[in-house]
Amino acid sequence: MTQPPIPGAGAPGARGPVTPSHEPHQVLAEYPDYAQAQRLVDYLSDEGFPVQHVQIVGRGLHSVEQVVGRMTNGKAALAGAASGLWFGVLIGLLMALFTDANFLAVVAGAAVLGAIWGAVFGFAAQAATRGQRDFASVSTVEADTYLVQVQTQVMQQAGELYARYQLKYGR
Repeated sequence: MTQPPIPGAGAPGARGPVTPSHEPHQVLAEYPDYAQAQRLVDYLSDEGFPVQHVQIVGRGLHSVEQVVGRMTNGKAALAGAASGLWFGVLIGLLMALFTDANFLAVVAGAAVLGAIWGAVFGFAAQAATRGQRDFASVSTVEADTYLVQVQTQVMQQAGELYARYQLKYGR
């Protein structure tokens, strides 16, 4: 299931934090998944509707933790090494800009050191759990239904566009 982005967290066209409107809203449509609600709002936007008067409200929220695999000390060390490698490359690039030493040698050295320390910390962090969490997971928040709500003052215009949307795409 596609998950909604966090408001103001880099969504396309976002201009900073969004504050919810306290104007009265009415339900325009209800969908079982976010993607369908998003399609309707996108259609309204494409038709020139002032979408700043629209909300997508998740109802019946629940947390889902999807277990993606077993986590061993070795896998934790490998994941830590990969993270450390990228951090080492970044630090190496910054260091190489301000030194007369061989550029590639500085970057490679920092990358190797980053990978080693990342592996050590990854291994240590997993070992510290002492078998209490030997799995990796991804957590999401989902809703049972998604309501597309529109401010009352523009509900008539939204209703007309929604009728055209239904004729064009069905529900």
